[in-house]
Amino acid sequence: MTINEEQLLQARTAWGNGIIRISKTYDKSGITQAKAIANAFLDDVYGFELGPVLFKPTLSGGTQTFRPTKEGALSYFVGHDPTYPSDNGFGIKSWLEVKSETCAAFLDEDVAIWMGWVTLIGKNGQTIRVDKSWGYKKLKNGALKIILHHSSLPYNSR
Repeated sequence: MTINEEQLLQARTAWGNGIIRISKTYDKSGITQAKAIANAFLDDVYGFELGPVLFKPTLSGGTQTFRPTKEGALSYFVGHDPTYPSDNGFGIKSWLEVKSETCAAFLDEDVAIWMGWVTLIGKNGQTIRVDKSWGYKKLKNGALKIILHHSSLPYNSR
């Protein structure tokens, strides 16, 4: 039941592939289909069924900085929710590639914490590199679910 490095890589890859799928669906089919894909993505990779997910996305702030509910996470990824008026839909920005680079990981039986950098590349060559930490819980069926997601832009001393 112990989580290993390969499973962490697979979990990060699944997250990146999910973001790309949301983006491609939005570009080809619009917001309704993108929301459906994003909703399934959240069910697949996040552990909302276990309780609140400690979710702090990159571009959130004020009273809506933290998103422990599936509804808050869905709005962050696809926007179009009047409850979260500042959300522009991070997942619908035409992402084509997602890469991760590990700084360190903590593994303890059915819980793991990963920290590193995630780079997203868009269809027009735009990139964003974020500092990322994910906490995972391994379920009895072997699936890893994100229970902590913290993301921020790198520190800039200027």
